[in-house]
Amino acid sequence: MSRPADGPGEDRGTPGGEAEEPPAGRSGGPGAVRASGGRRAQTRQRLYRAAADLIAEQGFAATTVDAIAERAGVAKGTVFYNFGSKEALFAGLLDHGIERLAGALAEAARGPATSPVAVLDALMLAQLRFFDEYGPFARVLLAEMWRAAWQDAVLRLRTSVLAVYERVLADAVAAGELRSGFDTGTAATAVFGMVLTVAIERRALRPDQPVEDVHATLAELVHRRISP
Repeated sequence: MSRPADGPGEDRGTPGGEAEEPPAGRSGGPGAVRASGGRRAQTRQRLYRAAADLIAEQGFAATTVDAIAERAGVAKGTVFYNFGSKEALFAGLLDHGIERLAGALAEAARGPATSPVAVLDALMLAQLRFFDEYGPFARVLLAEMWRAAWQDAVLRLRTSVLAVYERVLADAVAAGELRSGFDTGTAATAVFGMVLTVAIERRALRPDQPVEDVHATLAELVHRRISP
């Protein structure tokens, strides 16, 4: 799959400041390998956070490797050592965020809710809380992920995140809580998109409003629209 080329002026250059991390296992015993792997994971987390913040603020095209490195407090060469390109960093960010979101929803689906519709409510609350904690990633999903270059990430979102909603909605149909013939695929996308948009709007305009109050409104809206 082809991805956009780096923006103007984004050559790999010579790293300055923080030294690049050596490949794990080059020297030392197993303990050195584990330590190196842990440091690299921490560096990647810093780069993910910096990239999400900057892309949420100014968009993917306007975000440079230099800016990401500066925001993360690392050398420019560290970005290329860990990811190879800005595009690969963004792809990794999408994968990482989608995986964590899918985990949060799966955990909510395993909760103590007593009916499929109650599980649906739990999923919406879990999604709201996730995007309350990771607001920049929510904006990245809304604004950047749907470009043609990132269709692999869209597919992963469908199979790992939207699929959780779709399974719960299918359970609700089977239990008679939703009408027979209900389009669970479209509904899963609609509910996810609604919660995503509301989460972004709340953080931007109403940050003091409790997440639980927002959830109560969304749950009432969904119940009124999809109940038999």
